[in-house]
Amino acid sequence: MAAMTEIALRQRVLPVATVLAVVAVLWYAGAVGLNAAGAIERVLTPRGPWTFSDLVSATLAMERPVLPAPHQVAADLWSSIVDWPLDSPRNLLYHAAVTAESTLVGFVLGTLLGMVLAAAIVHSRTLDRALLPWIVASQTVPVLAIAPIVLVILGSLGFSGLAPKAAIAMYLCFFPVTVAMVQGLRAPQRIETELMHTYAASRAQAFWLLRLPSALPFLFPSLRVAIAAGLVGAMVAELPTGAQAGLGARLLTGSYYGNTVGIWSALVLSALLGLGLTGAVAGVERLALRTRRRASAGRPGMHK
Repeated sequence: MAAMTEIALRQRVLPVATVLAVVAVLWYAGAVGLNAAGAIERVLTPRGPWTFSDLVSATLAMERPVLPAPHQVAADLWSSIVDWPLDSPRNLLYHAAVTAESTLVGFVLGTLLGMVLAAAIVHSRTLDRALLPWIVASQTVPVLAIAPIVLVILGSLGFSGLAPKAAIAMYLCFFPVTVAMVQGLRAPQRIETELMHTYAASRAQAFWLLRLPSALPFLFPSLRVAIAAGLVGAMVAELPTGAQAGLGARLLTGSYYGNTVGIWSALVLSALLGLGLTGAVAGVERLALRTRRRASAGRPGMHK
């Protein structure tokens, strides 16, 4: 049993570790190559003769590098988290919490909107023809173009702070949920729908007892995509507002002052936040599908 667990662990950890190692090597090589010109001009030439090892050391220790090295990003991220209180604007976790809040609100709203639209499309051929093309067309508009429009409109209505960012996150979240739910709600076979008609089930009963359970395997993968898209939307919404908090605001501040290390620290933390959010959705998925399987397995025994 222990051997099987070790083999399974290796199969999971080894590919991830290999990819991380390759990325780290390429990252360090890119840092040396992109920072070389600046290191030669600003650091090495004033000192006099230099060697290749001096060049590598200088490129990996520049204060304002073109591409910071991984250890510089890790040190800046650690310093931001450890050296400042959690409620300090200098702590990246504070900004991550602000972005996560708008992401989660937009994700919940987008999921609800997507499910309502999918149910309407499935139950009405007219809405299917009228809504679905516009839903698809809505995603062809770049979020960078629509974000200022949404912010201006909601601002004129008196909404500011969380609401505009959540609205833009919702805009990116609802589409994958809608498309997946339409496919999932149409997944039941004809014999299953005819059986529901035989039992004289209403549309609402057929929806809750047949269509919605059949849509769960389609819903949860779309939720993982949606919450990642919602995170992007929340960060993009923080850019045109000049927000003082949030990972998008940190990216904007870093670009203003040429703090490339700070920019990359915010990027890395946003990636970790995205992994955490999608991992949470995946955990809910496993729990829901396991509960569904147990309920399905228990049904035959109930009829004995």
